[in-house]
Amino acid sequence: MKSKLISALLEPNLLKPYTIIMTKQAAKKRIAKLRQAINHHSYQYHVLDKPEISDAAWDSLKHELYQLEQVYPDLITPDSPTQRVSGQALDKFNKVRHRKRMLSLEDVFYLEEFKAWQERIQKLVPSEKLDYFAELKIDGFAIALVYKKGILVQGSTRGDSKVGEDVTLNLKTINSIPLKLEIHQKLPSDIAGKINALLNQGEIEIRGEIYMAQKVFAEINQQRKKQGLPLYANPRNTAAGSIRQLDPQVAASRQLDFLAYDLVTDLGQKTHQIKHQLIKALGFQVSLDQHCKNLDQAVKFWEEIKKKREKLPYQIDGIVVSVNNNRVFDKLGVVGKAPRGSVAFKFPAKEVTTIIEKIVVQVGRTGALTPVAYLKPVHLGGILITRATLHNADEIKRLDVRLGDTVIVQRAGDVIPDVVKVIKKLRTGREKKFNMPKTCPVCGGPVKRPQAEVVHRCVSKACRSIQKQQIVHFASRKGFGIEGLGPQIVNQLIDQGLIANAADLFSLSLGDLIPLEGFAEKAAQNLVKAIEQSKKISLAKFIFALGIRHVGEETSIALARYFGSLDKLAKTSLKELSRIEDVGEIVAKSIEQWFNNRKHHELIKRLINSGLEIKKLKPVKKKLLGSSFVLTGELDSLTREQAKTKIRQLGGDVPNSVSKNTDYLVLGQEPGSKYQKARKLGVKVIKEREFLSIIQ
Repeated sequence: MKSKLISALLEPNLLKPYTIIMTKQAAKKRIAKLRQAINHHSYQYHVLDKPEISDAAWDSLKHELYQLEQVYPDLITPDSPTQRVSGQALDKFNKVRHRKRMLSLEDVFYLEEFKAWQERIQKLVPSEKLDYFAELKIDGFAIALVYKKGILVQGSTRGDSKVGEDVTLNLKTINSIPLKLEIHQKLPSDIAGKINALLNQGEIEIRGEIYMAQKVFAEINQQRKKQGLPLYANPRNTAAGSIRQLDPQVAASRQLDFLAYDLVTDLGQKTHQIKHQLIKALGFQVSLDQHCKNLDQAVKFWEEIKKKREKLPYQIDGIVVSVNNNRVFDKLGVVGKAPRGSVAFKFPAKEVTTIIEKIVVQVGRTGALTPVAYLKPVHLGGILITRATLHNADEIKRLDVRLGDTVIVQRAGDVIPDVVKVIKKLRTGREKKFNMPKTCPVCGGPVKRPQAEVVHRCVSKACRSIQKQQIVHFASRKGFGIEGLGPQIVNQLIDQGLIANAADLFSLSLGDLIPLEGFAEKAAQNLVKAIEQSKKISLAKFIFALGIRHVGEETSIALARYFGSLDKLAKTSLKELSRIEDVGEIVAKSIEQWFNNRKHHELIKRLINSGLEIKKLKPVKKKLLGSSFVLTGELDSLTREQAKTKIRQLGGDVPNSVSKNTDYLVLGQEPGSKYQKARKLGVKVIKEREFLSIIQ
């Protein structure tokens, strides 16, 4: 059977698409499995209110199904989840038939998909010049509000788009939902006249999202923790659960909020932008929005909001872009579950689903064996992901990960992605279990799992991978910062016998490098120059570069700050090390063992003799020893990094977040959420003037 080519669309910052070849028969099987899994998780989420996976992972499954059905449209069936708008109405509330269907939106995740949406709709209305209206996609709970003679008479959930649940009493507890409509802003006389007529004798319907502010969510979970109760998963589910309570007092206690996004009633509004203006005039809150003359302006709005999203009081997962002209919007009509004239342009996912194609074991600088999953390429957090860590054998056993599994992959910040869950309902029976190797996959040496450790280690002293990773760590940004010396070049230098350890780097010459493949004279000169420039180094970076097990960047800073020189650190005792805050027994023993190794003394001697200049720290009275400071907002007299350095020099700690163990919160201009948390926990808040007097 001939296969079709499925091309994944590009993210804004990616240049090349990846491709997947899948026959129709294979696609049919995959579609059946995806539908089964999506229906299961839909029931758990919408009916039982007990989600098993995150919204991002669920979206990813639905997106994969949608893409496959676009390639093979004859496989689309009426019962496919892509044809469904939402879950069934719950029986515990009276049913409400919507006057107009409450549709969902088509999701797009990549810039090319967004452009493709515009191309599709432009073909349907070729004579129309399209402009757009963009607003935030609130991660909330959709509801419809009906006002008769200006009075709120009914509030209902989306349900299955045609029939929802009557939750009026619960919605009346939300202060941002007006119980009586009034005109709060000056309007054109014709529109004001229509509204006044409806407020006297007619009906007006408003739709929007119920949400729980992130601050409120944190407070509720903190209270539940004190009471020994299970914590809620996320603000969206908590808001939805609150509205579905029979007792209105529960909803009232949750401090829910409402943002309106649609005016269903025809008041003569010609654009979506005017809809929002009328909604605001009637006393409702709306999200950030913007009229966009073209698609480029909509993309720019998306990029601006992506930067602001973490500072917003509510959770969002993208923006909604609609054809602004209501006549054109209606003309475009509805396809399946969504209006053609609107699309949800989502932000890069924090979680996504993909398939494990193979598992490879890597060997690190301490000999640790780390299993790494090689994945079917997938976009996550703005980049193309092809690998994810499985950590160790215990983690593989806990997750029950197998080759061929469909898994949920998570990525936080710039950290390597990791596998967080296996979707077992998608298993076909062909998946294979994985076992850690008994010999090193690089050198063939013995592998052991030390007692009380979760990591398997290669114990061969001649392991090439350990050698390479130690040198890469030494040259990294947090160590010597040798620009241009990455893993590939280190491999090349080892292969040619030019280096065997970090000290050999400082004896490299132009004559050594120019003959190497890929090294022109300019590249060789740049690397030799970078190595020479790295010879002036701080004590903290030097300690980090040594690669002592359990000693990371923060511990290196603490050791440099405490001892002031390498000589004092090398001659220290286990008892002395144990006095340093954050250096526990395991770290102290690791440091002592490293400096008691004769080969390590020889390495340091060679490094010093190569002309290194290690900057010593002047002894400073540790008057802040044992105190912790958290910084929030901008300071006038010094940067945040300068403030952190000063605190550390005086023996203090600078954690990233506020806790009950924090001694001071330093308050700058435009503080973040740390300020509210500090007040709640009773942490002492000091302003910049008081902080400067402490560190002087």
